[in-house]
Amino acid sequence: MKKTLTGKVAVRLPLSRALAPSKPEKPAAPTKAKKTKLIRDSFTIPKAEYLVLEELKQRAAKLTRPVKKSELLRAGIKMLASLPDAAYLAALKEVPAIKTGRPALQK
Repeated sequence: MKKTLTGKVAVRLPLSRALAPSKPEKPAAPTKAKKTKLIRDSFTIPKAEYLVLEELKQRAAKLTRPVKKSELLRAGIKMLASLPDAAYLAALKEVPAIKTGRPALQK
């Protein structure tokens, strides 16, 4: 050890340690994709159309692709969005308007 002009002691590292490669840097963590925000909603649907959803779920299961009702609804939305305007309006005309809100309680 040598004393420097400031009075502090300078420490010398052994040559092998001084020339040793520095620690390898950790690879950068992959950036996580942001999760899409989910929205819960409720709606009224006629029983006949609800039964069609159940049939479509069973059909998908037979085709080795089980699905949830929400997946079926989202697939339907994608198909509607891809339709030209005339076909979209025709599809809307085939769906009758229903009274919104919760059904009355049966006693």
